[in-house]
Amino acid sequence: MKTIAVVAHQKKTLGGGLDRLRSLLAEHHDGELLWYEVPKSKKAPKAAKAALDKGAELVFVWGGDGTVQRCVDVLAGSKAAVAILPAGTANLLARNLGVPADLDEAVRIGFHGRRARLDLGRLNGEHFAVMAGAGFDAEMIADADRGLKERMGKLAYWWTGLRHAGSSVVATSIDLDGERWFEGDASCVLFGNVGTVGGGIEAFDDAKPDDGWLEVGVSTAKGPIEWARTLGQMSSGRSDESPFLRITRARKVTVRFAAPTTYEMDGGARGQATKLKVKIVPKAITFCVPDAAPFAKSA
Repeated sequence: MKTIAVVAHQKKTLGGGLDRLRSLLAEHHDGELLWYEVPKSKKAPKAAKAALDKGAELVFVWGGDGTVQRCVDVLAGSKAAVAILPAGTANLLARNLGVPADLDEAVRIGFHGRRARLDLGRLNGEHFAVMAGAGFDAEMIADADRGLKERMGKLAYWWTGLRHAGSSVVATSIDLDGERWFEGDASCVLFGNVGTVGGGIEAFDDAKPDDGWLEVGVSTAKGPIEWARTLGQMSSGRSDESPFLRITRARKVTVRFAAPTTYEMDGGARGQATKLKVKIVPKAITFCVPDAAPFAKSA
């Protein structure tokens, strides 16, 4: 039997908890089980690397998007398959891939679901699976990370979003595949591998995680009124029809800011930068997905 591993964020909960997970794994698997529990997502890469070094062919990741991203960054390019156990706040990657917040079903998908070789983004040397961004959304996420997510759940993102709606713009230039695409004042720059991002908003209507393209968006919205119009359009219609958004796609992107700007990856704040180099990494990792998931390229 193949070697499987679990990388679990100890503070995250789903279904009957980690004890129930052990029971479910035993029902499906009688081979070697590698078990790693971590106190925070920053500790997950070491566990994922240890699992890979010990020959894990299937890695179950228990946690939110941050924990999944940290593991994916290590597992990218390997032959190991990743099964998501969505125990986080937003679980955006699981939602985009069709993995439900149901422990029994998520485990079943891990063992018996389809294997799909999907793309990843890579920002300043680190992989992401859902999205990355700088400016408004990163400031919102950084604020939510300061204990609000534990107290308010998904509402934390909307609360901090309202607080940052008046954030100032910064002079920005964006080059796509070597050509200048945008130059001017921007309040937010987004890079997407999937369509649905924070708050359940469909930011990139045409995104597919197996098409070899990175979705790119820039917002010029300033102040609460323009941001309310922008988010309203993203929630109820096509994002690219907003007068405060430009959206396209590329394989390589270089962004320069006139001032240090906060950026994030898959819902985790990463500090500030004046330059971002982003690219798509086609078919970088294998995910376990439901049989009905609409991805053409299987592993």
